[in-house]
Amino acid sequence: MTSDDHTSINCREFVDFILAYRDGELPDAQRTAFESHLSMCPPCVSYLRSYDVTVKATQVLCDDAGKAPAEDVPEQLIQAILKARRA
Repeated sequence: MTSDDHTSINCREFVDFILAYRDGELPDAQRTAFESHLSMCPPCVSYLRSYDVTVKATQVLCDDAGKAPAEDVPEQLIQAILKARRA
């Protein structure tokens, strides 16, 4: 939160608080400020949506990490991904 206004946050602070907000760890005043900012800032609404999609996609990828790739995935692509992961 800004030092001069304890009831609002800016977009940078919003981004800094996303993880704590999603984990339910923001104190009431910060949660209220976060939600207030969210209600007035369409770009942050979009950012939060993309954040949620990214988290879900990462969870799916991690859940599938030990599984064999689908049969229709080109071997060249698999090798490129494995090479990038080693780098």
